Amino acid sequence: MALFRLPYSFPSTLPSFFPKILLPVPSFSISCSSKSTPNQLKNNDDNSNTDNPKKSKRLSEQSSWEAKDSEGRDYLYRLGKEADNMNIAVGARAGVIDDLFTGNFLGKDSDIVFDYRQKATRSFEYLQGDYYIAPVFLDKVACHIVKNYLAHLLNVKIPLILGVWGGKGQGKTFQTELIFQAMGIEPVIMSAGELESDRAGEPGKLIRERYRTASQVVQNQGKMSCLMINDIDAGLGRFGNTQMTVNNQIVVGTLMNLSDNPTRVSIGQDWRESDITNRVPIIVTGNDFSTIYAPLIRDGRMEKFYWQPTKEDIVNIVHRMYEKDGISKDEVVSIVETFPNQALDFYGALRSRTYDRSISKWIEDIGGIENLGNKLLRRKKNEELPVYTPPQQTVEALLESGYSLLREQQLIMDTKLSKEYMKNIDD
Repeated sequence: MALFRLPYSFPSTLPSFFPKILLPVPSFSISCSSKSTPNQLKNNDDNSNTDNPKKSKRLSEQSSWEAKDSEGRDYLYRLGKEADNMNIAVGARAGVIDDLFTGNFLGKDSDIVFDYRQKATRSFEYLQGDYYIAPVFLDKVACHIVKNYLAHLLNVKIPLILGVWGGKGQGKTFQTELIFQAMGIEPVIMSAGELESDRAGEPGKLIRERYRTASQVVQNQGKMSCLMINDIDAGLGRFGNTQMTVNNQIVVGTLMNLSDNPTRVSIGQDWRESDITNRVPIIVTGNDFSTIYAPLIRDGRMEKFYWQPTKEDIVNIVHRMYEKDGISKDEVVSIVETFPNQALDFYGALRSRTYDRSISKWIEDIGGIENLGNKLLRRKKNEELPVYTPPQQTVEALLESGYSLLREQQLIMDTKLSKEYMKNIDD
């Protein structure tokens, strides 16, 4: 055993700024076994990595910063390679990566999956009550969703997109949402207003991001999901002399590409073999698909479903709507027969019109329209508003509201002020 002893004092040749009186330093010994070899010392020393370059030290056992993809590139490399990367939320989360960058400055949610925590999917907790789902509608939507989830098992070409089209106000979107709620589907929903932007390519990229978000719901939450685009013909359709923009073309091309390659979806990063997206169905609604680019709606890419509710469907849907008001099914039949050839939203507006008189009375109870702003927005915390009493629904009140709506519809069709204003242009 070798013994090494340090001196009690430092050498006398110290710089002048050191104190002259030095305290004695206690001696200590360092011993090593004669049987141990230098190689064994290197292996036993956990802090010595300089002599063993093959074994690199990880930052943390829970760290994902050094995780490699199939090409051997880590997360920071991939993050820098992504186009238009403005992700300032990349940081750390306490107990997951490193505690150094967490706290009140960055916040505890500033981690690499910050964007996925923003609720992009739609849940339907507001759909409380017993609603009627048309059997034909349910069969078509459910069959399309199931076929796409079983596409890898079926030896047949499955269209990725289901196009539900029909007249205005026939409940296409509402019926679809009821089916989502019944099947436990958490969809990602878009509208036609998001299909245009002042930046070229943004709507197409948004569709791909929303599609990948729906895929992440399947992968991470174990729930069925889909991408739904409402009123697609309003954003992509060609009406008269409307202009076809670059974004319209890119959106059409994006949807066609998704239909042809539903498991390889890029949002700007390099293609990777490990980047496989789960196939999720797409459902679009519209009024007239003949205005959309024909190759997009061909049978191989889009399955079409024309929704025109029958009288039985209308009676059942309206009865569920009026059931809580004490209106019987026979009375609903009489109302539907009184106003034939009307869309489903007509009967919803008819019920809403019956509330007008009671709301006008409630405005008078709070002091009139002059005090409306003070009472609704700037009242004191302990001040309560007068109790609003809903009107008692009767068949007579509903019929009166229906005739009022019919007069407004007929007045619009008879007047046609646009022709009066633009008669010189038509000539």
